[in-house]
Amino acid sequence: MDPILLARAQFAANISFHILFPAITIALAWMLLFFRWRWLTTKAEAWLVAYRFWTKVFALSFALGVVSGVTMSFQFGTNWPGYMETVGNIAGPLLGYEVLTAFFLEASFLGIMLFGHGRVSERLHFTSTFLVAFGTTLSAFWILCLNSWMQTPVGYEIRDGVFHVTSWLEILSNPSFPYRLAHMLIASALTAAFLLAGVSAWQLLRGAANASTAIVLRVGLTIAAVLVPVQILVGDLHGLNTLEHQPQKIAAMEAIWETERRAPLLLFAWPDEATRSNRYEVAIPAAGSLILTHELDGEIKGLNEFKGAHPPVAPVFFAFRVMVGTGVLMLLASWIGWWLYRRRRWIADTLPRPLLWTLTAMTFSGWLATLAGWYVTEIGRQPFIVQGLVRTADVASNVPSGMIATTFAMYMLLYVVLIVAYVTVIAYMAGKPVDEGPVTPQSSAAVAATVAGSKP
Repeated sequence: MDPILLARAQFAANISFHILFPAITIALAWMLLFFRWRWLTTKAEAWLVAYRFWTKVFALSFALGVVSGVTMSFQFGTNWPGYMETVGNIAGPLLGYEVLTAFFLEASFLGIMLFGHGRVSERLHFTSTFLVAFGTTLSAFWILCLNSWMQTPVGYEIRDGVFHVTSWLEILSNPSFPYRLAHMLIASALTAAFLLAGVSAWQLLRGAANASTAIVLRVGLTIAAVLVPVQILVGDLHGLNTLEHQPQKIAAMEAIWETERRAPLLLFAWPDEATRSNRYEVAIPAAGSLILTHELDGEIKGLNEFKGAHPPVAPVFFAFRVMVGTGVLMLLASWIGWWLYRRRRWIADTLPRPLLWTLTAMTFSGWLATLAGWYVTEIGRQPFIVQGLVRTADVASNVPSGMIATTFAMYMLLYVVLIVAYVTVIAYMAGKPVDEGPVTPQSSAAVAATVAGSKP
């Protein structure tokens, strides 16, 4: 196989595994802060139980994120040495800032957050939780700043083939960064929200619910119900920005080959790059232009205007539809779930089992949407590693394809084992989250009263 394609696949496997865990921890840390605050203001035991259990999930996710992040960083040297040689003056400082500010902040206060309750003051423990949450968001800020710069590069000059900074302010405010940051932060919140709702639903199905299950389920459904529509709005703004700066990515997302006005919206198709056409099209006339440009007669540039400089079409096309389809399912599940839960006065024991099974099945739906969106972003930038300026093939190493294939297979085997172990451990912890027994109908009603704002 082509060693460059293998190197890309290996890096994709590493970053796909890695991103699963920041997608949880970025938002989960803020949810833990909310649980902590509610415990301090209400003294309802359910909030403390929720905090203690989900802190364990956060710690497990954080550990796997750190380990996989270290592995990924090594690949800049093994698979892509030309990357740092070319853009290291920009990428190096941004990655360094992430370590010096965000990671050190998280690492410094994580121990207090995990083991300090009852050993330090309530104020210090709450502050430590806040600083860990702030650190996770700050980490996302620096990483997404670099990734966004690679998509929409500004604030640089090239001397002897090497990039040099002309304006850090322009780099930190590059055109796509605000949209990518908002999109990722909301994606993390939705990932964590469905994790909360899914685990809580599974506890109810297994009869392993505790004092926190009902309130955690409500928090998860409420966050999801509110943020899915917001994510749709942010995604639309992000799409307009991408159309302006990366029209070839939009063309690949919609499999539009020829520049046209009143472009159709393809619900399904099979893009064929050999014939540069689509098979089995199911389309809504003119809807593509309306959605992408907000004008019925809007013009969409076709892929044939970017020959040799556009991404592979099929992966981007299908990944985008997986992301959107998952988002629609999230919207339906969260709205229906929240409405039914409210109708039952927040008493979890009365929820219909089909709803609980649906939420359980969607526990990791945020992972699916995040990965699909990430593939659209990263594959959609190809064949460039820095959009329009540096081709991926120009910064690859000369490592033989056999060696890359061997390490790729080892990585995949390890990641499958770790993912299975991660899900198994969470399921085990959810089955025995606290020492107290299953919640009775009376205690569920008491928890519902707690959620509603009165003391149980």
